[in-house]
Amino acid sequence: MTSLSNASSLHPPDGDVSSSSGRYLVLGFLCSVALIAYVQRAALSVPAKEIAADLNFVNHGIGMGAVFSFWYFTYALLQIPSGWLADRIGSRQALAIFSVLWSIATLMSGFATSYYSLFILWGVMGAAQAGAFPCAAKAIGQVFPDSERARASGLLASGMMIGGAIAPTLTGRLLEVLRPAGESLQQAPWRLLFTAYAIPGIVWSVAFLLLIPARRLPAVVPMSKAAQPIDWRRLFRSRPMALLCAQQFFRAAGMVFFMTTFPTFLQETRGVSVVASGDLTFFAGVGGVLGSLTGGFVSDWMLRKTGNSRLSRQGIAVVGMASCAVLIVASSFVADVRGAIALIALGAFCATFGGVSGYTVAIQFGGKQVATVFSVMNMCGNIGAAIFPLTAGWLATRTGNWNLMLLLFAGIMAVDAICWAFLNPQGTLLGDDDEQL
Repeated sequence: MTSLSNASSLHPPDGDVSSSSGRYLVLGFLCSVALIAYVQRAALSVPAKEIAADLNFVNHGIGMGAVFSFWYFTYALLQIPSGWLADRIGSRQALAIFSVLWSIATLMSGFATSYYSLFILWGVMGAAQAGAFPCAAKAIGQVFPDSERARASGLLASGMMIGGAIAPTLTGRLLEVLRPAGESLQQAPWRLLFTAYAIPGIVWSVAFLLLIPARRLPAVVPMSKAAQPIDWRRLFRSRPMALLCAQQFFRAAGMVFFMTTFPTFLQETRGVSVVASGDLTFFAGVGGVLGSLTGGFVSDWMLRKTGNSRLSRQGIAVVGMASCAVLIVASSFVADVRGAIALIALGAFCATFGGVSGYTVAIQFGGKQVATVFSVMNMCGNIGAAIFPLTAGWLATRTGNWNLMLLLFAGIMAVDAICWAFLNPQGTLLGDDDEQL
């Protein structure tokens, strides 16, 4: 297996990719595909009740929770294979292939005729999207030096968060725009929505291959510089690796709330309409976008000023996650919808402010095994993300109290802060040469 992590993955190679414009052109494409991916994966959340009714779900909460969770399970299971493929053929080709595949799966999901067909098709879409961020992490490791990786990771995360932020309000409005066409075609608007959402990913793939030449993201490296095979026993016995995976498990489990059940949560607890729930989710997403942008730049600034990676990476994560937990709990005591959303948005800001450290620490700790380390970490994160919708749906159905979802979210983020407090990797997983990092 040709590993991502080699000299070129840790230092920008010679050529136009090493220039600032070349690096940020690559990053611009990574951010845009992250946005597209998050819009597509959130397409199910706003019309969830309508889809459940059209497909005759026995129980909306449990049924949609299972569909959401299966997406994250398939996404998690394909993390390591997709990272392996990216190392074999390069992030450029792999990412273009994945984008086309998940777009086709999104299109096909619009043809679902039952709970089971939607369950399977949406799971296929999750499997196809699994390669998006191992490829992105590989590309960042290739073209950005360590002193700029936090801001690059923050910008990438902002692309995700922008997608997650605009998806609910964009989806809500598109559903209203498509409703007359759906009536004339005798099709549910959500089916037309899925067709529309399939287009951007395919267009992106064509543009990416045309505008990013292979020399900017080389697929392979000289054999003399290739990484040694991964030591799986060392990886799974590593305490820093276990904590890195744990923080991702809890952070992803918490943040998926906004991508899945948050619009329905607002509809059930605040009595708002479908469109209003999309708008309010958008404001929470804005907080996440600003946190991602700010966190990356602040983290790199602190590293330059102090030279202390534990303070500039793990330190801001502890503060961010703990602050998020406090703000989310506080929002549950606010009766005014806009006031509560303001606190939730601030909580999302804090979570993503510290959350960029997950990518940065994984890239640094991965050394010559960046793709594998990132894939394992992200797999654990998406297992957490898969469990949350199931747990939240079961909790709401069992108790009839949707407000408990907010407390569940806050508790998860508090545990995540504890994981970050104990996470302190020394060097890299395999002890790669420090001079290459």
